[in-house]
Amino acid sequence: MPIYEYLCEDCHKQVSLFIRSITNPPVASCRFCRSERLTRVMSRVVTPKSEESRLDSLGDPSAAGLDEQDPKSMARWMKTMAGEMGEDMGDEMDGMMDEMESPSEASPGGGEDDAFP
Repeated sequence: MPIYEYLCEDCHKQVSLFIRSITNPPVASCRFCRSERLTRVMSRVVTPKSEESRLDSLGDPSAAGLDEQDPKSMARWMKTMAGEMGEDMGDEMDGMMDEMESPSEASPGGGEDDAFP
């Protein structure tokens, strides 16, 4: 697919652009700040995996860098698992995972332990 990655020189965010024609490309601009000062960067390579190999790699907690005592690590792992399995966790679960990854300072105690009752 003709999707190219660029780094915005103004806001320093990475953007992906779909370029239909290499011979007559459109003027590229950042979708965040609308700057046209973009530098093309090397895209990640994606290799397709079978469902069996994806599930095998997800079943190994050490490969994912999972720390069962860290709520942030658990939230990242659960999101990865759901994404790989094509499952929608639902808005309530998404909210809980976001809270585990970045506990709010306004919550009582303001600590990471507040993510678990």
